Amino acid sequence: MYKNILLDLDDTLFDFKASEEIALSQSLRAFGIEPTEAVRARYSEINISLWKRLEQKTITRDVLLYHRFELLLEEMGVVADAKAIQKSYEYNLSLGHIFLPGAEQLLKDLSPTHNLYMVTNGTALVQQGRIKSSGIATYFKGIFISQEVGYDKPDKRYFDACFAAMEDVSPETTVIVGDSLSSDIRGGENAGIATCWFNPKGLPRPADVRIDHEIRTLGELYDIVK
Repeated sequence: MYKNILLDLDDTLFDFKASEEIALSQSLRAFGIEPTEAVRARYSEINISLWKRLEQKTITRDVLLYHRFELLLEEMGVVADAKAIQKSYEYNLSLGHIFLPGAEQLLKDLSPTHNLYMVTNGTALVQQGRIKSSGIATYFKGIFISQEVGYDKPDKRYFDACFAAMEDVSPETTVIVGDSLSSDIRGGENAGIATCWFNPKGLPRPADVRIDHEIRTLGELYDIVK
């Protein structure tokens, strides 16, 4: 049985894509840019590619946060302050949260019997605001935001720092649950703990990363950890 459960936040517990769409649209409109579906889709592509680069340590977080808007504005041929848009976006994103189906109930059910830890690569300002608005901090024994830890998933140093702050953690009784193969699952592999891939879309299972468990819904996690 897994006693310690490391839970990713975005697109595992919270519907990040839905929150992102709202915050992005509000911020772009504030600077006179119409957030069409094509514009939002292109932003998402740019954003994902830069976060991959962060995981690979080829870009810093501080640069990533505003450079994604610089690239978008450049492609659109729009002159605007990328750093100001970024500041607006982070503020709007920090204001609320949207739970994925079954997420809140999962935390309520497992927190009395398991040690739950949040492991997220999100920025501190955004994640702190959303965690506060959702009221889920009470379910966790520890919350580890990469910007505060000083390292990002999947870096083993991120997990070493997390484990140093946890009590009675052993690889045999610990599992990480997340939607990202590159940060959550690869991170768990680097840390030497069991991995559980949250794969609601039923994406093909890759051969180059170790996946110990795979679930399509959060409800399937109960049988794995009990």
